[in-house]
Amino acid sequence: MSNKFEAIKREKDGLKVKEEIAAFARMGWEQIPKDDLEVRLKWLGVFFRPVTPGRFMLRLRLPNGIATSAQLRTLAHIINRYGDEGSADITTRQNLQLRGIVIEDLPAILEALENCGLTSVQSGMDNIRNLTGSPTAGIDADELIDTRPLLYALQALFTNHGQGNPEFTNLPRKFNIAIEGTRDNSVHAEINDLAFVPAEREGVLGFNVLVGGFFSAKRCDAAIPLNAWVPPDAAVIELARAVVEIFRDHGLRENRQKARLRWLIDAWGIERFREAVQAKLSFPLLTAAPTDLIDWDKRDHIGVYPQKQAGFYYVGLHVPVGRLQASDLFELARFAEVYGQGEVRFTVEQNALIPHIPETKLAAFLEEPLLQKFSINPAPLQRAVVSCTGAQFCNFAIIETKQRAIALAKLLDAQLELPRPVRIHWTGCPNSCGQPQVADIGLLGTKARKDGQMVDAVDLYLGGKVGKDARLGTCVRKGIPCDELPEVLTELLVTQFGARPRSPTAMPPSPQILMTHS
Repeated sequence: MSNKFEAIKREKDGLKVKEEIAAFARMGWEQIPKDDLEVRLKWLGVFFRPVTPGRFMLRLRLPNGIATSAQLRTLAHIINRYGDEGSADITTRQNLQLRGIVIEDLPAILEALENCGLTSVQSGMDNIRNLTGSPTAGIDADELIDTRPLLYALQALFTNHGQGNPEFTNLPRKFNIAIEGTRDNSVHAEINDLAFVPAEREGVLGFNVLVGGFFSAKRCDAAIPLNAWVPPDAAVIELARAVVEIFRDHGLRENRQKARLRWLIDAWGIERFREAVQAKLSFPLLTAAPTDLIDWDKRDHIGVYPQKQAGFYYVGLHVPVGRLQASDLFELARFAEVYGQGEVRFTVEQNALIPHIPETKLAAFLEEPLLQKFSINPAPLQRAVVSCTGAQFCNFAIIETKQRAIALAKLLDAQLELPRPVRIHWTGCPNSCGQPQVADIGLLGTKARKDGQMVDAVDLYLGGKVGKDARLGTCVRKGIPCDELPEVLTELLVTQFGARPRSPTAMPPSPQILMTHS
C-alpha cells in the first residue's frame, strides 16, 4: 500500500489522538506532530485550516439533523468566545461545523459537548460521516417510516455511543449513509455509499437498498440498486454493518482516488457484492420491491406546515448558505424552548426547522425579528441556493463561494421573475461538497484566464434532478469567469427555466464580490 494516509493509519489509529488532546492543548498547535495535526485530529472532527492558522474547524455529528435547544446553546457559547472569528455552518449532511476554535480550548469544548449529549468523533477522514435522514421524521403527516430510531441506532453502533469505535475507524475512505422515510427523497439518496429508500414489498412497508453513490474530484456516480429489500427494523442495522465491514476489509486502498465503495462494487460486480453481504446476515436477503415510493418532487420544507400531531406545526427557516452566528444559535435555542418542545432540525439544503409549535403560538412566532433574516418566504433563487465552505475557510477551495452565492442570488432575484425556485449549488473545488451535480444549475470553482490574468471562474453543470427520478447533472461549459455569471445565468434562467425580466432596464453593475480576481 503506497499512499501516505494508509501509512499514517498503520502507524497509529486516528482515534488514538483522543488520548492526547490535553497534551496538544498544552503544547499549542504549532508543536503538534504534523500527521496528528493535519490528519489524525480529523478522527475527532477537528480540522486544521492553513487559511486560518491557529483557528480550527470542529465538525459535529447530528444524526437525522436533530439538536436540542440546550445543545445549540452550548454551541453558541463555544463560538461566542471567538467574536467575529467564531461561526457555525449547516452542512449538506445536516450537521454543524464550528469555526474559530483554538486548540487550547479543545479539552473543555469536547467535555462540554459530551455533557450535552453531542459528539464530534469519527466525523472526518476515513470514517462514516454524519447519518442523514428525513428532516420531518416523526412529524410529517405524509410520512411513511420514521427514520430517527434507525439513525440513532446506527450512530450508537458505528461510534460506540459517541465514544469512538475502533472497529470502524480505519475504512479505505469516507462512507456516507442516508435513510429516507418520505416520498420526496429529502436526503439525496442517490449520492450516498449506502441508502435506504421506502418501498412496499408484498404489502409490507420497508426499504429498497442502494449502494455506491459518491462524488469525488475524479468521478461522480449515482447509487445503484443492491436488489435488496429490508423491513424497517434491526435488519437495517445489520445490513449497514455488513456493507461497511465488507468495505473496510476489501475496499481498495492503494489509490485514494479509487478507494470509495463504488470502485469495489465495480471490481467485484454487484452480484458478488450482494452475495458477500448476504453471507454476513442472519436473515435471508429478499429481492427489492419492483418500485420504490419516491414519487414526489423534492420539498425544501421552508414555510409553515401542519404536523401529523393535530394542532401543531413546524416552521422551516431559510438560513442563507447555512451560515450561523452565535446570536443566531442563541435565538434558535430560544425559539425551540418558547414556541416548541426544545428541538431544532437541520436539512441538507442548509436550512433549519422549528417543530412542535402549537397553533396558539404560531402567530407570535411568525412575528419574531429573526424571521426577517431567516425568512419563511425567501425569493426563489435565494430560497434554493446551497454553498460549500469556500476559500474563506477551506484550503481545498479554489474560489470563495458563500458570499458570491448570496450576492448573485440577490442580484438575479431583483432582476428576474421566476415561476418556481431554481436550485443553484456552489462548490469551491472538484471535491463537490456543495453537490453541484444534484442542482438545477451547478457551479464548480476553478480558474480561467481573462484579459491576460488568472481569475476566479466556475464550470457549469446542468440537468441534476432530485426527488422522483433523481439523476446527476453533467458539465456543459468550463471556465466561466465569475464576473460574467450574472449575464450567463440570466440568459440560462430565461431560456431554460421560464424566468422573465422584471423591467426593460439594463442590469445594474455586478456586485464587487462577483468580480474578485485572484
